[in-house]
Amino acid sequence: MGPPGLGFAPRLGAPGLVAAGSLRFLKSGLALLRWDKPSGRLILLIPAGWSLWLLPTSPPDPLLVALIGLGGLAVSGAGCVANDLWDRRIDPLVERTRTRPLASGAIGVTPALGLLLLCLVLALGVVLALPAASRGLCLLLAMAALPPILLYPSAKRWFALPQLVLALCWGFAVLIPWAAAQANLAGGWPLALAWLATLLWCFGFDTAYAMADRPDDRALGIRSSALTLGAAAPAAIGVCYALAALALALAARLAGVSPWFWPAWGLAAAGMVRGAWQLRLPQLPRSAYGRHFSHQVWLGALLLLALVLGRWP
Repeated sequence: MGPPGLGFAPRLGAPGLVAAGSLRFLKSGLALLRWDKPSGRLILLIPAGWSLWLLPTSPPDPLLVALIGLGGLAVSGAGCVANDLWDRRIDPLVERTRTRPLASGAIGVTPALGLLLLCLVLALGVVLALPAASRGLCLLLAMAALPPILLYPSAKRWFALPQLVLALCWGFAVLIPWAAAQANLAGGWPLALAWLATLLWCFGFDTAYAMADRPDDRALGIRSSALTLGAAAPAAIGVCYALAALALALAARLAGVSPWFWPAWGLAAAGMVRGAWQLRLPQLPRSAYGRHFSHQVWLGALLLLALVLGRWP
């Protein structure tokens, strides 16, 4: 180290260099899993909460809630890693994604594959920790969810509405918690309507999110529902949100919610439709679509709060 006051940086010894490198890898790994951005994790866990609070046996068992939350984090992380592996040559060319760890070179393909495997093993561990009566069905559902989760990123190369594939992935966030609690999928209309609400909501918010990337996607030949729907995208998003809110309301009504459900539901439904209407404004900055996505997290959570209030004993 040089004399004090001359601006020399302290030299790190071998342990310090190892610690600094480990910290950088940890930071890059968390960014690759998107665990540093809670909005994207919560927006997957919220439909799982809808499912759990529509159960005939609600309120749900706290241990089951914890397991579903941990499994959701693992599956979400696996999906993000798979997405970035597919898009590692495209992401550097897109303004929103060029700083992602694989795109920027902060992390390599081999460590990314290791993280993907770790997430899948963690998800499997969660399934195996579920009650024995429901374990087999949940394992089948998890295996059914895995191919679309891993292949969704490729849909952007050949399917005009790849957000529909993502919505189908999101639907498992409703089915698996129900199966874990009930050891069956005989949930009737409440389960079916919650599943439909989740598909519609996911298609809507991910289409809005894709609107930010339209100039880059168009130049690269990447497909998205935002490009396919064109000027009709905001209206389509609004219809999806309205139908999602109505489907969840009908599911809640059939599940026997109390009047406490409706005020929070009304606020959330109005907020969703209003958010879609605002997407019609001309020359929105790209950041507006990210804010819209974040708002959907809060509105989805408000719908969950409505169910909690309406189903509380």
